[in-house]
Amino acid sequence: MSLCLGLVSALCAGLLFALALQKLRFPYFWRDLFFLFRVVRYGVKLELFRFTSSVCTVLDRFVQQAQRIPDKPFVVYDGRVHTYQDVDRRSNRLANVFHHTAKLKKGDCVAVLMSNEPDFLCVWFGLAKAGCSVAFLNTNIKSKSLLHCFTCCGATTLIVGSAVMSVLRLCLSLRCQQSQWRNSQVHTLLDKLDAASDQPVPAELRACTSLKTPTLYIFTSGTTGLPKAAVISQLQSLKAAAGFWAFGGTEEDVVYIPLPLYHSAASLVGIGGTIQLGATCVLKKKFSASKFWSDCREQGVTIFQYIGELCRYLCNQPKNDLDRDHKVRMGVGNGLRPDVWREFHNRFGKVRMCEVYGSTEGNLCFMNHIGKIGTVGRSNALYKLLFKYDLVKYDMMKDLPAKDQRGFCQRVDKGETGLLLSKVSSISPFFGYAGSKSLTEKKLMRDVFAKGDVYFNTGDLMVEDQHGFICFRDRVGDTYRWKGENVATTEVAESLGLVDFIQEVNVYGVEVPGQEGRAGMAAVITRPGATFDGKKLFEHAMRDLPAYARPLFIRLQEEMEMTSTFKQQKFQLVQSGFNPSRVLDPLYVLDSQQQNYVPLTDSVYQNILSGEHRL
Repeated sequence: MSLCLGLVSALCAGLLFALALQKLRFPYFWRDLFFLFRVVRYGVKLELFRFTSSVCTVLDRFVQQAQRIPDKPFVVYDGRVHTYQDVDRRSNRLANVFHHTAKLKKGDCVAVLMSNEPDFLCVWFGLAKAGCSVAFLNTNIKSKSLLHCFTCCGATTLIVGSAVMSVLRLCLSLRCQQSQWRNSQVHTLLDKLDAASDQPVPAELRACTSLKTPTLYIFTSGTTGLPKAAVISQLQSLKAAAGFWAFGGTEEDVVYIPLPLYHSAASLVGIGGTIQLGATCVLKKKFSASKFWSDCREQGVTIFQYIGELCRYLCNQPKNDLDRDHKVRMGVGNGLRPDVWREFHNRFGKVRMCEVYGSTEGNLCFMNHIGKIGTVGRSNALYKLLFKYDLVKYDMMKDLPAKDQRGFCQRVDKGETGLLLSKVSSISPFFGYAGSKSLTEKKLMRDVFAKGDVYFNTGDLMVEDQHGFICFRDRVGDTYRWKGENVATTEVAESLGLVDFIQEVNVYGVEVPGQEGRAGMAAVITRPGATFDGKKLFEHAMRDLPAYARPLFIRLQEEMEMTSTFKQQKFQLVQSGFNPSRVLDPLYVLDSQQQNYVPLTDSVYQNILSGEHRL
């Protein structure tokens, strides 16, 4: 008896010791395990589609939800509720018009140029029900870019929303100059809907047998050059739709979508995720920082989507006694800087912020399910077993990955910054861009670690710490080199953002004649009611930043130029440089003797060029 008690005591002691060791050495073990279990379970479901040759697409899931919960609100827009059944029936009418009247065939590509509204979804679903792939056009593009986007994805038909009719008139004015527009005809949809049936078109039109089948074309929002049409397969669409579910979303949630539907965050993750859960979404025509929280309170929002600087805009709003009066429990998005993250929590409560790393066309995704501030995701041995990725050394001088004597890339050590590469495989395929094999090939790296291997080049510099947390450092093109050192623009921007009179900052490198590398420059917007204080900024830069990372030039702006996904534009700022005769905004230069940022006049500019004013 005493022996048994001794064994039980020893077993309990061993178990307690193991648990204590696990908490000490592997504090996130169980959370990682449960999260990966959900991800793997969903992955197995997708793999089964390969063997059955019958894919249950996001659209199929929507049809199922419309049958299961027909009267549940699906979209709330401008105060009006559209149920699952409402959207299903209206998209059926559109599908009948597309199939019977417009004579669109299965496999046709149709471009959609519409702003955020419920009919965007009805047109999208209607086209998909008719068996068409859909290209989402950015409503901000003009002229040649618009024609390029239309043609590169092989579209034969363009559907234009009433809110962007001016763009249609532009297209018509250009058609006489472009062969593909010469014989085009213009028809209206609304007058045909009343006569169309709301019964479903044959289900075989939308039937899909392969996860590789293209379903959408979404254009990347680069800062230079023409947009590229990323091919979105059924596989990518289904993976994105599982995002809210993976983070613990339920059908009781109300999702706030203020982002443009023509980008993947709102359409694939936002709408797809709402459908996957059977939840409700509040769709906004565009983001409004002043109306955000009142919308959330009025509609009972529990999850919101963010991207880029959206959360900073919310933090910059005047403080309100109702700042914490809301039901929002989760934010899902990417690009949330650590300083904004902390300020957001302090101001609006401990909303769980779920960072997701991934690009529209990429074949790799990181998800920060732990919620650690400043990180974009988690990794461990099991994740790396399923998704092959590596961080490799990058030569900033040559602007290329560093190679060893055999010509292969070199992996970085834990805690060291490297270029993120993701292996292309059957589990993580890369579908590339429509209309150009060369653009697709440019994103691939071959013979990376061995002859014949192929990796997707993300173009992002990342770091993975000893505990498996992954942090974004910078885009390769955004990092510049000065005084023999690499400078990460995001790190400098985060530091300058702590100065009390600065509301927003955009850091980049500019060329200085006669100098190697690029000198740091920061475009700055001051807070309302505040004034620029060069001495205070100088003291902060001297205290918090190494010498090579301190911005030498400051450009004061009234507003920051942004992309449609709230990403800061740098290209035009870099091109403008620091010449006061070319830049209308107030310019300042770091002056070590005066211990201040002083006005950059024409004479000071000439002294910099001559070397009399040393940088």
